[in-house]
Amino acid sequence: MTAATLLTPADTSATPEDRPSGLVARADERSYIRVLVVLDTAVLIIALLVGYVGRFGDEEPVGSKIPYVLVAPGLVLAWLISLKALGCYDDRVVGYGADEYRRVSSASLRLAGAIAIAGYIADVGVSRGFLGISFAVGTVGLEVTRFAARKRLHRARSKGAGWSRKVLVVGDTAHVLELVHTLRREPYAGYQVVGACIPDALLAPVAQRLGDVPVVGSFRGIPEAATAIGADTVAVTASGELTAARLRRLGWQLEGTGVDLVVAPALTDVAGPRIHTRPVAGLPLIHVEAPEFRGARKLVKGFVDRSMSSVALLLLLPLIAVIALAVKLDSRGPVLFRQVRVGRGGQEFGVFKFRTMVVNADALLAELAVRNETDGLMFKMRDDPRVTRVGRLLRKWSLDELPQLVNVLLGQMSLVGPRPPLPSEVARYDGDVARRLLVKPGMTGLWQVSGRSDLSWEDGIRLDLYYVENWSLAADLTILWKTAGAVLNSRGAY
Repeated sequence: MTAATLLTPADTSATPEDRPSGLVARADERSYIRVLVVLDTAVLIIALLVGYVGRFGDEEPVGSKIPYVLVAPGLVLAWLISLKALGCYDDRVVGYGADEYRRVSSASLRLAGAIAIAGYIADVGVSRGFLGISFAVGTVGLEVTRFAARKRLHRARSKGAGWSRKVLVVGDTAHVLELVHTLRREPYAGYQVVGACIPDALLAPVAQRLGDVPVVGSFRGIPEAATAIGADTVAVTASGELTAARLRRLGWQLEGTGVDLVVAPALTDVAGPRIHTRPVAGLPLIHVEAPEFRGARKLVKGFVDRSMSSVALLLLLPLIAVIALAVKLDSRGPVLFRQVRVGRGGQEFGVFKFRTMVVNADALLAELAVRNETDGLMFKMRDDPRVTRVGRLLRKWSLDELPQLVNVLLGQMSLVGPRPPLPSEVARYDGDVARRLLVKPGMTGLWQVSGRSDLSWEDGIRLDLYYVENWSLAADLTILWKTAGAVLNSRGAY
């Protein structure tokens, strides 16, 4: 997780509906939310039609006095109200993070439960089959359309288009630069930095810039600076001069202006479920739970790994056989390549892969070292002459890693986890990087769905450490789902 997802909204007395637009136009944002409402309405109408046809076919309900032609519009309206009530159209929720999906599911399930209870109490004869099919199809449909809308928004944001929050960053120079770097690392999150405010002592008589971010003022005129540059969000990061009283006063000054105040804590790369805010003596203390490396959830993860790898091996046996034959016919050498890697706790094991290089690839590495295209401890080269013709195809679609399902079945690897390192890499680990060895390495992981070989060494380590600290079964399933898209796009595969 980045600091963008750790931004903590400050308490204000105004709700998103009550805040005036002020000087900042949010037409694109409102347009996106209107599109969501239209898409949701269409999905719900289709879900109710599917529910009716699935339950009654093309015939009228026999013996029923329920006017379904009136029930359906009422149910659509109630569903939309439920989505609205749970904040599914809140501008601080849509477009980024898992909270939007959770709220959509929660709104649908709560409405289904309320209708079931009300129907039982009032003894209304609405078909349970009709309701069951409609809610199942509708809930899935809402999630799918939200996902599709979000992916389109993320693509637009990555190209500099699409609605994003215009952010004024406030804090010491070093912390401002760090937060700017973090927010720009994931442009699809929707936080576009347009200016910075730094302490009075650092201001110069001439215009200043922090990198390419203009310094637009000091701590004395933050609201005025936000208005001047059209910012709709003030992000406060660490600074010795921003006392609690001064920060609280800033919140008061921004009330009613349409400008949101968010606070970026110094603690980064911690997932939401591990963070709990508890007010103590008027202070919103952030409690961070320790990461979990053992226990019942680990046992469940191991069971899921072995079960899914067993099923996958059985289903993919024909493909594995075809690949093995292609490798054998393409070049001299064994079909499988077994390489020593380091697993959990520093234990070495042999990872299995289809051979994608010539047999003397290790001997040629020294000659190619000067052509390394990545930083850090790994060797990566886009046009590596050691890779065979079939090997290039296998690497493009990540098919060379299918034999690692055997490593998962043996308990040496997990389906999802950090990238399995070489012993030579581990020998040069420092204390922080060594935390990657607290969990089993994975066939896929955050590094796989975030760019693979296109990532820098620093970003790859950051993603691995984030996974180690914040893993969950739900996150594993999400990564497995995203892996399919990463493989199809073949981005960073070489």
